[in-house]
Amino acid sequence: MSLPGIGVPWIKAKIDTGAQTSALHATEIAEFERDGAPWVRFLVQPWQFTEDEAVPVELPVHDHRTVRSSSGHAQLRPVVLATIGLVGREIEAELTLTDREEMVFRMLIGREALRQGYVVDSDSSFRGGRPPRAVRRRNRGLGG
Repeated sequence: MSLPGIGVPWIKAKIDTGAQTSALHATEIAEFERDGAPWVRFLVQPWQFTEDEAVPVELPVHDHRTVRSSSGHAQLRPVVLATIGLVGREIEAELTLTDREEMVFRMLIGREALRQGYVVDSDSSFRGGRPPRAVRRRNRGLGG
């Protein structure tokens, strides 16, 4: 999966049919105003265990949503609109921004994005492909 509109060529994502909105791992989330409109600045860290290749992003705030985790914890999150590349297609999706540092997947793809013409095959993995082996080795966080 990719986020071409914000310069992220590959990010590990998981389909989550239990989630309405997609969620993106973001750090240093800071809301601000630009020309009287709400914006948000954040870092996208596409690789787990490392800040290598972190991408600074600034986007207009589309909305704010209260999201309840599977453990029942509610959190108010900023929502942005972004183009996502998913299995050979590009679609626009709403993304809530949250710290997913402890999670294996940097992004969750929710039902709203999937409604744009996707069918979920629960028996399948990595349908969108994996990054090249050299990139995976370089970014596993094992010092190499």
